[in-house]
Amino acid sequence: MNILVCGGAGYIGSNMTAILASSGHKPIVYDNLSKGHRDAVKGQELIEGDLADFDLLTKVLKDKKIEAVMHFAAFIEVGESCEKPLEYYRNNFSNTRTLLEAMEKTGVRKFVFSSTAATYGMPKTVPITEDLLKDPINPYGESKWAVERMCHFQSLTGRLNYAALRYFNACGAGGNGTIGEDHKPESHLIPLIIAAAMGKRADIKVFGTDYPTPDGTCVRDYIHIEDLCSAHLLALEKLDKNSELVYNLGNGKGYSVRDVIETVKKVTGKDFKVTEVARRAGDPPVLTADATKAVKELGWKLKYPQLEKIVETAWLWHSKNPEGYKK
Repeated sequence: MNILVCGGAGYIGSNMTAILASSGHKPIVYDNLSKGHRDAVKGQELIEGDLADFDLLTKVLKDKKIEAVMHFAAFIEVGESCEKPLEYYRNNFSNTRTLLEAMEKTGVRKFVFSSTAATYGMPKTVPITEDLLKDPINPYGESKWAVERMCHFQSLTGRLNYAALRYFNACGAGGNGTIGEDHKPESHLIPLIIAAAMGKRADIKVFGTDYPTPDGTCVRDYIHIEDLCSAHLLALEKLDKNSELVYNLGNGKGYSVRDVIETVKKVTGKDFKVTEVARRAGDPPVLTADATKAVKELGWKLKYPQLEKIVETAWLWHSKNPEGYKK
């Protein structure tokens, strides 16, 4: 299939692009490069464009004979979304509406959407199942949930078959450690800890040590980037006969902040300063996924269920690319 990968030069999009190509599909990357990197998609077709550009989107969908769209082009920083809510609604919601309009105009029906566990807000029970109340507590989560609802109603018209995939914590490096995570600024835990191990940070901060968890620190669900992407491929195949699919994508096993710190120390052989500070507002003690539905319905299997293996791939990339991608 000819597949348009929106945000395909970003962390998840670039890994998805590589997996699509290795699976016999033809990915076409569409990215404005505000967050993505050319070097992450070397050897793949890249169209530099913005999702707000309806005319360009329509032209690309038509000229490239696109049969499906995968959408990863979103702003993802929770804190920033609270400071700049209108920017998040514009980029994450309004631009997705433009994309869906272009798809409708050109008759492209299949759509795989990068959603988030942030749609659940502060869940009352864990592990989290897909049917739990959606109650986002920040503009980032709200913008993603709004897109899911828009897709739902568009699917009812018969003009859209979509999959909404709710991520937990994507991590690691794909392509045998050659496609890594390079956000500026970085806010994800594993690359931040690795930066401390590399001496690029003075310390790694632990926000809260008095949570009701085994070691007092927050517990989160970490899923390797290639496992995440493999679920997208399976969901895409299932869209032939389904107009609406929704799945949680997570490891199903939680690791605490201390677990991750100790694993990075073990994998890298490096020691570094750990500073304990007060809790951050809005951090739930435990967030883990129940991904049973994806396993049963998609036949999804994890290649990297162990945190140590995940960290090994991340360390491989960061140690070879200490300054990130060149461009």
